[in-house]
Amino acid sequence: MMTEQVEKLTPEDGKSLDIEAQNIEQLKQLFPDVFREGKVDFEVLKAVLGEHIEDADERYNFTWHGKNKARQLAQTPSTGTLRPCKEESVNWDTTQNLFIEGDNLEVLKLLQKSYNKKVKMIYIDPPYNTGKDFVYKDDFQNNLANYKEITSQVDKDGFNKSNNPETSGKYHTDWLNMIYPRLKLARNLLKDDGIIFISIDDHEAKNLIQVCDEVFGVENFIEQFIWKSGRTSSSVYTREHEYIIAYAKNTNILNHIKYSGPDSKITDRAIKKIGVKNPASEIKFKQGIRFEGEDKVFPSVFGDKEVIEITQGIFECKDGKLANDVTVKAGWTMKNQIESWLSGQETYDTKGQKVTEFFFKTNGVLQYVKERGTEHPKTIINDYTTKQGGIEVGAILSEGVFDYPKPTGLIQFLMKIVSEDEIVMDFFAGSGSTAHAVLKQNQEDEKNRKFITVQLPEPINSSEKAAHSYCKEKGLSPKISSLTQKRIFEVCKTYPDAGFKSFKLDTSNIKPWDATFDTVEDMVDQSVDSIKAKRSEYDVLFEILLKYGLDLTYPISEHDIKGKRVFDVAFGSLIVCLDNKITNETIVGIGELKKELDSESTRVVIKDAGYEDSCEKLNAIETLKQYGITDVKCI
Repeated sequence: MMTEQVEKLTPEDGKSLDIEAQNIEQLKQLFPDVFREGKVDFEVLKAVLGEHIEDADERYNFTWHGKNKARQLAQTPSTGTLRPCKEESVNWDTTQNLFIEGDNLEVLKLLQKSYNKKVKMIYIDPPYNTGKDFVYKDDFQNNLANYKEITSQVDKDGFNKSNNPETSGKYHTDWLNMIYPRLKLARNLLKDDGIIFISIDDHEAKNLIQVCDEVFGVENFIEQFIWKSGRTSSSVYTREHEYIIAYAKNTNILNHIKYSGPDSKITDRAIKKIGVKNPASEIKFKQGIRFEGEDKVFPSVFGDKEVIEITQGIFECKDGKLANDVTVKAGWTMKNQIESWLSGQETYDTKGQKVTEFFFKTNGVLQYVKERGTEHPKTIINDYTTKQGGIEVGAILSEGVFDYPKPTGLIQFLMKIVSEDEIVMDFFAGSGSTAHAVLKQNQEDEKNRKFITVQLPEPINSSEKAAHSYCKEKGLSPKISSLTQKRIFEVCKTYPDAGFKSFKLDTSNIKPWDATFDTVEDMVDQSVDSIKAKRSEYDVLFEILLKYGLDLTYPISEHDIKGKRVFDVAFGSLIVCLDNKITNETIVGIGELKKELDSESTRVVIKDAGYEDSCEKLNAIETLKQYGITDVKCI
């Protein structure tokens, strides 16, 4: 039988990454002698660790009711999947951005294999636990089923039943049980030199820091920024600020953080196009307006250099005094010297002085270039307010659709650390400010950051009339995620080549994977198609990508091989055929495709019920071996 020849995707393959099993395996690698019949002998482990064991009865410990279950919840694999929504996406075939609708706990689990240590920066704006903003009620037994219920669970007045009133005896406990497993999962996704920023206010700031100390380590605390949000609240004093808590994955390898200042009208690419032709050896200025404040065109970044465009005779001397007649000498006129300096190499003028600045003129525009000094981000952030965020959302959607949305400028300020081609993640996407900020910053500094945003399809309360009215006008489902996605969709129109792939959290596409883990041993009857009704080949294809740990934005090509639809992912790294009545001619075609793509290693997945007959099943594995394909599984 074919089941003896071709390895089947089992119920274990249907789960997301099993973090608990992974931790045990890592412990085995470090301390193989502490295991007895597959179990950890804690007495032996204590002996191995020696004086590093803390066994005092009285010691500082941050805990709460349900903490152990919250920890287990983070380690319990998900059996769900992410279903692609191509029709709701923008530039599906080329974009590397993701918008995911679903419970972020389950989504974070599903992304563990594909995005482990790939995210450079995480920014989240979780519920502040004010009493009416809390909708995350996790279920230790079956969080995926629980998610289905919560997303439609509203009372007669349209308010979500999962609110967390301050009168609740578990007011802080429920919030801690929500945030703890999500942060543990998020940490796995961060690169070793990655950073997480978390917005919060006084309701949970102290608890959040203690949770982060445990999840990320006290030594990886970076800063507690004070953000003057402009949002006021009444208490004994008028509160006008919130906090942004920052932690690194590992401060020992964290790149030096510096803030590069406001953005310039001259981009990096513009500098490259302008070049350094005809540098002026001597430029004279007459007395004019002080070169500061609103009259200043701020610098952009070119390596460690600043570039300032001077459109009029405006110049400020180094000592801050304005001279009547200022003369600046460049020190040399050779183009290769300037290019060497711009590329980051130390350069010296004709007098042997190290060059830190010079002027040049091109197309009638005078340019002043100087070395950029190191500047750390300030711990008090003044320049961005929720009012600005509201104006941004109002201009794209409608005024009042979101209360106190985060301004893109705030996230751009934090994003200065994220270099080209890095991933920025936000799993409490809300109004979509993070995705907007990524696209905006990419446009301004011409980098290629990518975003992954996740938003719960939380029903909009009936009291939120502006949001309800907008959804009705635009034909959108009345839920927060619809508004999030709509904003990103509209923003993409304003930036060339911008886009995103849209996905929705759902149960698995494969029937056996839905069974209880303790009872399922193998696939169902081979004569029955294991794929659920009303699930497309694309649905199944992306579930396979998740199970194999492949990036959801890898290029996918479709091929017609002997009348059958065959997908190849990442230029032959994975080949999938989910068609029916597969013959050996199709199998040979798959082998030839692998040969044509010249893939170093290829994995193949074929629908088990799709073979023409049992003989074709038996021949498939041997045929593929002839093409060097040994990793073959069937669904």
